[in-house]
Amino acid sequence: MPLQIRAFDAGHPVDLLDLDWQLPLDRWPDASLVALPRGISRHVVRFARAGDEVVAVKEVSEWAADREYGLLRDLDRLGIPAVDPIAVVTGREAADGTPLEPALITRHLNGSLPYRSMFETTMRPGTVNRLLDALAVLLVRLHLVGFAWGDCSLSNTLFRRDAGAYAAYLVDAETGEIQPKLSDGQRDYDIDLARVNIAGELMDLEAGGSLHPSVDPITFGEAIVARYADLWHELTYESVYPTSKRHYIDRRIRRLNDLGFDVAEMQIQRSPAGDTVTFLPKVVDAGHHQRQLLRLTGLDTEENQARSLLNDLEHWMATQDDYAPGDPHGARPEVLAHRWVRDVFRPAVRSVPADQVRGRMEAAQLYHELLEHRWYLSERAQGDVGLEATVASYIADVLPHVPDPSAVAAAPEDGAGVSPAPATAD
Repeated sequence: MPLQIRAFDAGHPVDLLDLDWQLPLDRWPDASLVALPRGISRHVVRFARAGDEVVAVKEVSEWAADREYGLLRDLDRLGIPAVDPIAVVTGREAADGTPLEPALITRHLNGSLPYRSMFETTMRPGTVNRLLDALAVLLVRLHLVGFAWGDCSLSNTLFRRDAGAYAAYLVDAETGEIQPKLSDGQRDYDIDLARVNIAGELMDLEAGGSLHPSVDPITFGEAIVARYADLWHELTYESVYPTSKRHYIDRRIRRLNDLGFDVAEMQIQRSPAGDTVTFLPKVVDAGHHQRQLLRLTGLDTEENQARSLLNDLEHWMATQDDYAPGDPHGARPEVLAHRWVRDVFRPAVRSVPADQVRGRMEAAQLYHELLEHRWYLSERAQGDVGLEATVASYIADVLPHVPDPSAVAAAPEDGAGVSPAPATAD
């Protein structure tokens, strides 16, 4: 059977043809590969360059490749943070005609790291907590759309910096399944699996001397259960309010917005006696601040980055002469937001040399860090130092210490299947 590349993105198949499909992945030459942090995988995985993009290639059976490809496309349509599927490659043969295993190709998630690379410098307990918060949010989002993961773990997740927190992305959908709605038992199974896997992964780090002494693997493994339960309850529980306190419904919706969720569909019922009102969120969508920032500015960011940028945008708007909320003669928020992007956001980001920041962080993360640094400098100076001085100080004092994901050393492979690519790590 001739080599076949099945893809829905018409811009990639031609570039993919240039890769070394006649060789097993573990024999691909270094010239074809991209050095990125290594993860642990049951399969052989490699990062390679296809045209202008970096892709992750995983050798797996054709049935498994097709299934995972379809699930990742479904998650993309549902707006779930996961790696982007690009293609399935079949019909691979060595030069002597020996059949080679098919491959699943996904897009590298820029600026992301597997958890093991993050622990190469002993991570403080507060940072471990932020990773678990991000993983809990991802698991809740998956369960809200009916996706049973079946293998939730730190190893199957990539993390990107998101303002002062992290955003978690699913990188392995091999064991997953999408249903109209999950039962409590299915959700409990995923949560218990996450608890066991996380405790085991932290114990492994502890054995290798990469875990902070104050981090107890069992305690932190159990913490994911509590984090998930709290968030799930907040997003799904039924509220009963006195009729005279109907404004509590608006208050709860605002609380959900503060958590980063929108109530897309709700059920409100008045009791037969008319003395109480019941409120139940029926459809909850993540990304409240992301959507708000995207609508105003066209910037597509992580949720916490969006929250940070929106705060700066609102403060900047208040300084503009034509800012007049509620006044039909004042400038519309969209107009002011466009001006902010043009006159504030872009100039600040472009002031940092691209070659110094490329690969380390996205523009939104860079701007957030500039805002944080500006606050620090202004506090020290007892007055606003401005963005120009902030950028100069950031380039000199902060940026040299920001880690470059591509510079993290890759661990050598062994018989257990250690791979140089986390993007489809198992």
